[in-house]
Amino acid sequence: MTAPGQYEEVDLDDLDVEEALALAKEGGAQVPDGPGATGGSPAVPPPSPRDGSRDSREQGQHTAGTAGTAAGATGGTAAGTSRARTAAEHGHHRATPWPEARALAGRASRRPDAPVSVSLDDALGLVLAAPLAALTDLPSFDTSAMDGWAVAGPGPWAVRAEGILAGHAEPEPLTDGEAVRIATGARIPQDVTAVIRSEHGRTDEKERLHATREVVPGQDIRPRGQECRSGDPLLQRGTVVTPAVLGLAAAAGYDTVSALPRPRAEVLVLGDELLTEGLPHDGLIRDALGPMLPSWLRALGADVIAVRRLGDDAEALRKALKNSAADLVVTTGGTAAGPVDHVHPTLRRIGAELLVDGVKVRPGHPMLLARTKENQHLVGLPGNPLAAVSGLLTLAEPLLRTLAGRAAPETYTLPLKETVHGHPYDTRLIPVVLREDRAVPLHYNGPAMLRGIAVADALAVVPPGGARPGQELEILDLPWATAGIGACFT
Repeated sequence: MTAPGQYEEVDLDDLDVEEALALAKEGGAQVPDGPGATGGSPAVPPPSPRDGSRDSREQGQHTAGTAGTAAGATGGTAAGTSRARTAAEHGHHRATPWPEARALAGRASRRPDAPVSVSLDDALGLVLAAPLAALTDLPSFDTSAMDGWAVAGPGPWAVRAEGILAGHAEPEPLTDGEAVRIATGARIPQDVTAVIRSEHGRTDEKERLHATREVVPGQDIRPRGQECRSGDPLLQRGTVVTPAVLGLAAAAGYDTVSALPRPRAEVLVLGDELLTEGLPHDGLIRDALGPMLPSWLRALGADVIAVRRLGDDAEALRKALKNSAADLVVTTGGTAAGPVDHVHPTLRRIGAELLVDGVKVRPGHPMLLARTKENQHLVGLPGNPLAAVSGLLTLAEPLLRTLAGRAAPETYTLPLKETVHGHPYDTRLIPVVLREDRAVPLHYNGPAMLRGIAVADALAVVPPGGARPGQELEILDLPWATAGIGACFT
């Protein structure tokens, strides 16, 4: 985390759209207001392509709450500014293009080899490690599809005194001219011609049954094996266990299924300036990432085994990485080169392999991906909240998907409703709501802002240079937008 006052100058070319707008307004420039919480970004000049120092400052402004504004970019010396910009130019030069970073993250880990036997109660969201074949016929005997009467031969029919309920042993056969009351799901007696629904029959004073419409042989009877026979393949290896899969597995006779284990994730919250409760005060800010990231990771399919608050302690970070048993370690902030930004030095110290060091995406440029152990990876997220979300969907989601054995979702596009300003050479991810098959950009989309993503359905992938109304953009669904809060299958 870069100390306050490291930078002397504030240049509109170095800022993202939201910060440039704020500074332009402060300077009295005529800048149109955005349309509110559902409007697009205001019209401001795009950042100059001459350097990438905005993201250097985004690294330095480690903020897990609402900090990260231009206020931290004042003071210092011109020499410090020059050094920071030189470092930023170098960082941008080695940054990985956004599509390549996502693909690399998806290939970084290998699929787990050892499946586990999981009870149906615990299998939701996992991926089947073996095909699922039926252990029994479905249905396992002829059953009634409706409440009514089972009848044999032509009518009218004499009705037996005792009816047949579901869950009872095989009933006595019927002879032609006989009927018996039957419940849905009950076993069909031998020699039954059809089932007459309750609303399609009537009895006379002699308790004889008459059909009120034509009786078709076999109607409303579910024959044994109608859905499958024992041994029939039902689901392929790699199928995500949804609620419907759980129901099918149970119906087919399973108590447990063979599945790939859920990846284990650990969150390391860095920063001495973070509060866990109360209002910001005395230079301290609320930690937004500590409460937010575990739920994000669970929605992405991970089992979060720990959330640790380490402050700005390099030795504590080293020990946490050395002792972690997680498949994925996620850190917050500290990915720049400031005096208390310990992620890079610690990764070098433990001999980690740096796979991605910066991504050409806004917000979130200073994210990173490293292999810390043979079967462990680290995703270093920027400290700004929306930038951290960008890092999750860019690096953590593909890696967790591979670890869990899930297939990549089909990409899709939607037309944009309003103009969105882009970065000259980087991809931009902006929160959107989906309305009438269009993506509507949300206004509060700065790196430190959560107000937009809190009401968003998805993120739109804006190419370098921006996008115009009607232009088709790739859409990244948020995990809970389609699966429901707390779901871990997407």
